[in-house]
Amino acid sequence: MSDSTIQTHQQATLNLSITLLERPSVTPDDDGCQDILSERLQQAGFDCEFMYFGDRDQSGEHAEVKNLWARRGTTDPVICLAGHTDVVPTGDVNNWTYPPFTPTIADGYLWARGAADMKTGIAAFTIAAERFVANHPQHKGSIAFLITSDEEGPSINGTVKVIETLEARQEKITYCLVGEPSSTDTLGDIIKNGRRGSLGAELRVTGKQGHVAYPHLASNPIHAAMAALAELTAAEWDKGNDYFPATSLQISNINSGTGATNVIPETLDAVFNFRFSTETTEDELKEKTHAIFDKHFEDTHFTDSKASYDIHWKLSGNPFLTPEGKLVSACQNAIKSVTGTETTLSTSGGTSDGRFIAPTGAQVVELGVRNATIHQVDEKVEVDDLGRLAQIYEGILENLLLD
Repeated sequence: MSDSTIQTHQQATLNLSITLLERPSVTPDDDGCQDILSERLQQAGFDCEFMYFGDRDQSGEHAEVKNLWARRGTTDPVICLAGHTDVVPTGDVNNWTYPPFTPTIADGYLWARGAADMKTGIAAFTIAAERFVANHPQHKGSIAFLITSDEEGPSINGTVKVIETLEARQEKITYCLVGEPSSTDTLGDIIKNGRRGSLGAELRVTGKQGHVAYPHLASNPIHAAMAALAELTAAEWDKGNDYFPATSLQISNINSGTGATNVIPETLDAVFNFRFSTETTEDELKEKTHAIFDKHFEDTHFTDSKASYDIHWKLSGNPFLTPEGKLVSACQNAIKSVTGTETTLSTSGGTSDGRFIAPTGAQVVELGVRNATIHQVDEKVEVDDLGRLAQIYEGILENLLLD
């Protein structure tokens, strides 16, 4: 690729990134980002469709969450470029070196909220698609964009709803490239070819309130929960496999007490979460958890002398894995061509919207800029990586749609 072509990718991606980063699109607000993308994609021959899900706004015109589905082509394979325009809140803006919604280039970085996660990825997607279409207007298959403004929030009216709509009309995705920031030390050194599942639990232990001087007249939910929680944290759930680390559990919150030192409280609330591999299932985790608690709570019905427990479960997503194959190879080869990097496959980290797309049968990988500053004050990304990322994305499209 010539120096002039590289420079064209660089400047175009930087310009579009700045345009998107100027929009304070704190989740679930899109703040016009998808309109900007739609206008550009329509000029490149994409059919664009906005999908709205959730509660209606005060005007009654649109729902809260805005999503964009754009597609060029009508045949398979369908290459979907997926991402989100919403960003997390900034926190105290006075703690930022530069205003978070005034994109600033300094010290070789582009500084702004969403610079890494993940508006620059969306900009690189767009530039790559525009250039690919300009160079190959009669390409085989289809290119699609799935852009949501509900990834950083509850993720209930975004990608998951778009996928439900596409499935209902039998519109299938073959390959999906999620532009999440996957890189660790250098651009393209890591791509995510899977993610662990996430199963959350809200535990309530109910005892009987009383005076600490008369414990025989009360039932302390804190005491009742301690042994069960200790066994829960010490349990081995599985050993993982070649692709996934062992399933882990973390307690993230415990709350109890009345505020008085001489009162045995009535309830204890705790929150914990499993990040689980393909070696176990949601049902197996629930079953083993309940077995532990049942052992420590002989009678799960409230009595004057015993505490009881209840668990409310929430599955955020099952684990998924895209094994080495056409999509993984297309990504690895494109990265090697642009950066010379030998890419490592990984399933580490949190969840992404890929968890909603993989169950449809699509191959899914995540590839984007470095993730060192995501969700942090002074979020930033290397300016030089922007053009190179667009080149990588264009190379992936070439590898999948031209061979």
